Formats: sequence, C-alpha cells, structure tokens
Amino acid sequence: MSYVVLTVCTGNICRSPLAELLLRERFAAEGLADQVRVASCGTTGWEEGEPIDPRARALLDAHGIASHEHRARRMTRRALQDADLILAMDHDHLQPIRDEAGATIAGRLHLMRTFDPEVGADPGIRDPWYGDERDFETCFAQIEAAADGVVQHVREQLASRRH
Repeated sequence: MSYVVLTVCTGNICRSPLAELLLRERFAAEGLADQVRVASCGTTGWEEGEPIDPRARALLDAHGIASHEHRARRMTRRALQDADLILAMDHDHLQPIRDEAGATIAGRLHLMRTFDPEVGADPGIRDPWYGDERDFETCFAQIEAAADGVVQHVREQLASRRH
C-alpha cells in the first residue's frame, strides 16, 4: 500500500505541478519512490488538459526535473479522500478543498509551507502565473524550502504504519 501525497493549487499548471514533481524527486532520492505516490490537481477545471506553464517547465528543466508528461486536472472528491496528505499551495485553496472532500480529510490538509521550519507569519505560496520568471523562482524556492519537512513528515507517517 502506498502513501499518497496530493498537491493542490488553482489551475494545476504552476504551483502544484512544481510541488508534485519536486517532491517526486525528493522521495526518489530518499529511497521512498516505491512507497510514496505524488500527484497534483487544481481547485478549478480552468486549465484541465493543458501542459505545465512554460515558465514552470523552464524552471524544472533547469533543475533537471522532467515535466513534459504533466496535464492539468481538476480535483475530485475521490482523489482528495484517497490522499494521505493534501498540500494546498495557498490559503484560498483550503475552503474549496474542504467543500469538495467533506469532513473525511480532517488532519490531512495542510498548507505546504507549514512544513518549512523557517516559514514566516504567512505560509501561503502566491500564484506566479501573473508575474514573471522571478515570481516562479520565488514560488519554487518556497516549495523547495518545505520539501524536506514534507519528506520527514511522510517518513514518520510510514514508520507509524509499520508499528
């Protein structure tokens, strides 16, 4: 049985696929790829079927992370309920996720940056779509800063399942 991490943003073409693909790399590097499945989706269907934003693709390419297979998808109740850990990218994603999933996700929904030990007062990751490459770099740095905390959390969850 695998542990499922689901990253969620608005359209699933910028933040959540950046988080999904970076986390996949991190779990693989930690030897957990066979135990952890990472996916992403959006709270809306605005971009459904579209590839990752070209600015996000360029950023991932620069870090050696492939993104060519990504296609945006809208969140579903089933995907949310099946996830062991749901990582929302910003505050405005929390209520739509709760509305779609219902009460069954209590304790599994977090803002991704809450796993960054140095996060400030605002753990949201702003949408870089409206900005330029610098905004994507900021977004990626925020995701990267939280990634080790996410991996550690999942490692602890997996260990507790074994005991």
